[in-house]
Amino acid sequence: MTRVPPAWPAFRRRGGEASRPPLSEFARLDAAACLRRLGSSPEGLAEAEAAARRRRIGSNALAYEKNTVWPLQLFQAFANPFSALLIVLALISAATGDRQGAVLLWSMVLLSSLLRFTQEFRSGRAAEKLRAMVHLTAAVKRAGDATFRERPLDELVPGDVLRLCAGDMVPADVRLLTAKDLFVSQSALTGEAFPVEKFAAPVAGGDEELALSNLCFMGSNVVSGAATAVVLATGAQTYLGGIGRELARGRGATEFDRGVRRFGWLLVVFVGVMAPAVFLINGLARHDWLEAFLFAIAVGVGLTPEMLPMIVTATLARGAVAMSREKVIVKRLDAIQNFGAMDVLCTDKTGTLTQDRIVLKWHVDVTGQESEAVLEHAYLNSRFQTGLKNLLDVAVLEHAEVAQRLDLARAYRMVDEIPFDFERRRMSVVVEEDRDHHELICKGAVEEVLAACSSVFLHGKNEPLDAARRAQALARARAYNEDGLRAIAVAYKETPRAQTRYTVADERDLTLLGFIAFLDPPKDSAAPALRRLAERGVAVKVLSGDNEVVTRKVCRDVGLATGEVLSGAQLERLDDAALAEAAERCTVFAKLAPLQKERVVRVLRARGRVVGFLGDGINDAPALRAADLGVSVDSAVDIAKASADIILLEKSLAVLERGVVEGRRTFSNIVKYIKMAASSNFGNMFSVVGASLLLPFLPMRPLQILVQNLLYDFSQTAIPFDAVDADDVARPRRWEVGGIARFMLWFGPISSAFDYAIFAVMWFAFGARTPLAQSLFQTGWFVEGLVSQTLIVHVIRTARRPFVDSRAAWSLSAATAAVAAFGLFVPYSPIAGELGFVPLPAAYFPWLVAILVAYAMATELLKRRLRRRFGPV
Repeated sequence: MTRVPPAWPAFRRRGGEASRPPLSEFARLDAAACLRRLGSSPEGLAEAEAAARRRRIGSNALAYEKNTVWPLQLFQAFANPFSALLIVLALISAATGDRQGAVLLWSMVLLSSLLRFTQEFRSGRAAEKLRAMVHLTAAVKRAGDATFRERPLDELVPGDVLRLCAGDMVPADVRLLTAKDLFVSQSALTGEAFPVEKFAAPVAGGDEELALSNLCFMGSNVVSGAATAVVLATGAQTYLGGIGRELARGRGATEFDRGVRRFGWLLVVFVGVMAPAVFLINGLARHDWLEAFLFAIAVGVGLTPEMLPMIVTATLARGAVAMSREKVIVKRLDAIQNFGAMDVLCTDKTGTLTQDRIVLKWHVDVTGQESEAVLEHAYLNSRFQTGLKNLLDVAVLEHAEVAQRLDLARAYRMVDEIPFDFERRRMSVVVEEDRDHHELICKGAVEEVLAACSSVFLHGKNEPLDAARRAQALARARAYNEDGLRAIAVAYKETPRAQTRYTVADERDLTLLGFIAFLDPPKDSAAPALRRLAERGVAVKVLSGDNEVVTRKVCRDVGLATGEVLSGAQLERLDDAALAEAAERCTVFAKLAPLQKERVVRVLRARGRVVGFLGDGINDAPALRAADLGVSVDSAVDIAKASADIILLEKSLAVLERGVVEGRRTFSNIVKYIKMAASSNFGNMFSVVGASLLLPFLPMRPLQILVQNLLYDFSQTAIPFDAVDADDVARPRRWEVGGIARFMLWFGPISSAFDYAIFAVMWFAFGARTPLAQSLFQTGWFVEGLVSQTLIVHVIRTARRPFVDSRAAWSLSAATAAVAAFGLFVPYSPIAGELGFVPLPAAYFPWLVAILVAYAMATELLKRRLRRRFGPV
């Protein structure tokens, strides 16, 4: 068994979690020293030692967010303040023999909760996405093995020796031992569009582990080349594992959660004050404490908008269906409100502002003039190289017209190739042209290609590459780099046809042709979408793992003002208070690590902003979980989709902007019901308290209150389909519990004032002032209360003039008209006696019309006054 050196116990578990030294320590060591530090060797670990380490450290598995089992999910559908209040009232109703009330309340709870459960269950579970990423095998060499063998990834331990080839996913955090032409894509971890070169030589180290060139990380993948490596960290101790641990901790309360909680407490306070007050007043006045108790329970139910859970869920579900038509899939219904409330959108750069593909932007000579010769030679180099073609080669080869122009199949033949290596940072191909001569065509990093050149092709002839022209060429390349492009130099030379073999020594005395420059171009839809989001009150901030130059260039191209750019290194030096100030001030953040993105989101939320985050990479997952609204795309890595609340079928800010509008429309309709129901119910109960003091009988029976409430709520079931004014979707919409309370306190008394008006009419005009005439009194108030509540909906559903500037949807108009008509019909129906109603005299109806007109006018005048004082109501 391999002897474990003293340094090895640093990897042991501490307090239930393993710890490890910084990976930069291993980056500074040479390969032999690194193996010794890990207690390993070039032949790998012995099987027994690997098994012992796996028992001590744990398997190569990641922390992840566990699926919610369906019974728990069903319980969570019932666990909200509204449902809890209704359940308590239902239990009290059942205990006091009010079976009809109990059944009604339970029905509301069941309908709303089951609808929510069904929608969210069908939307999909947050499955074991991180585990799905590591179900493959790795080529591992253990002591005694003649060669590398495929082993399950969860068996890997620190000290294992691996082989990496093109197409492999890196199965752990590793230190390279050998590397040949190795390019690794870390875009899922860093957001960088281009693969990065990796090599085995020791490096000086640094603060950013992802930037160390001899380390590779779990979650990245090999684009080209081959390497051997030793495992440094596995499972939860990898860079990716750190992200997994953050996700496993769960998410905090969102804006929707906080709003629901505040409104729930508002209802509890109102019910807790009004119901006991009514109980005491009626008990002391009539000495019938049982009837007083039942009446108080009815008042509590009447104050509670019992259909609110169902209306909210139905409205959210309708919004989810509407969003699906806009290429937006809602995973969590509550997220729709957060969509509408969002006032800051943090997004990555790649694929959102850009097209997420590399294109050849320029092919120029050293003076910056477009050059077909540069493009033709670059095309020949990319076409005839035999290695795995990288993204830059693919972008060059998209210019298929070059092949036709050069008559490639007939005029050119491959002769030899000088492969790329990290030290030279260039590669060459040799082709035979027209069976006349050979051309060595070289492309690569600007400085390295220039070092092999002695002349430059200018104005149709070769000129000496003197110091001035060399400086000119470097300045041209530097200008492209500063503009966010990646510049590659192209050079060539002619050689005799007799030469058949070429080596690195032949890469000299080349003629510099010019440069090819690449970029990930901005989306055409990005700039208009950013303008529309700004018009709707959503500030967009770019949180990128890419470098500052590229990020600033892209933002400038799409019309996003950059101003001060905050880098990951600068961010790390700020405390939360300073970062919160900087986060408000800055629009662009560059070179951020995943947990730094999450920190930016967190400090913005702490300042009261409702933050959405759009991302699709592994490096975006913590920020997606930390945001009020996590948005990903269907092409994202699994961990990003698992962390998101919303999935876009198209990664586009234009699609997102349409989702914002739909989210605000949905929330506007929810708030309509809350304001209308709460203010109406409050007004009715305010009337009940006064009537209890003034009348020698109950102003309305408990069953009548419940029936009136049910009919009114039924008229509101069409609210999810109601039209919404443009003003309601122009700015972010948030839970404003203070505004709801203000609405109740202003409009409730107005409603109550006209209830007192009908009280006076029934008392003085119709003589309903004794217990024998109480049924007439109760019928008159029932009809007035129900008809006024349903018709006044059209006044208070909009901040504009009703029926003139804003009309309700036909479904809401039909529902309110039907309920009002039913209310007028009930006193003359067969069930009138069971409900305690009697027919109303014809003289009642002129009074009813007068009261309704006056009520509508008073409500409209109050609405306009409040709008001038407090803004939209």
